[in-house]
Amino acid sequence: MADTISMEEFKRIDLRVGKVMAAEPIPGRSRILKLKVDLGAEVRQMIAGGAEFYPPSYFVGRQVVVATNLAPKLIAGVQSQGMILAAVQGERPVWLTVEEDVPPGTKVI
Repeated sequence: MADTISMEEFKRIDLRVGKVMAAEPIPGRSRILKLKVDLGAEVRQMIAGGAEFYPPSYFVGRQVVVATNLAPKLIAGVQSQGMILAAVQGERPVWLTVEEDVPPGTKVI
């Protein structure tokens, strides 16, 4: 098992529901996609792995769980402004989604 963290440390991670508005390939990259994710108050650009398993159309309209308060990171020359959470099965990500419709930006606890 992983090292434990306190509840206070966990509460520092801002998890929100995001709705993927657009997804597209990144030229020259076969394993990642560029997504536009609606977080209610704003739309952010994020990078998602697993493009070899999921076409861009898989993501569009899907509600995902996003860590919103990570520092932006430059990936393949594209700035990612959050992280979509996934479980990993072998090398394939299985995206954490929301079963019922909730407004983008809804806090995940």
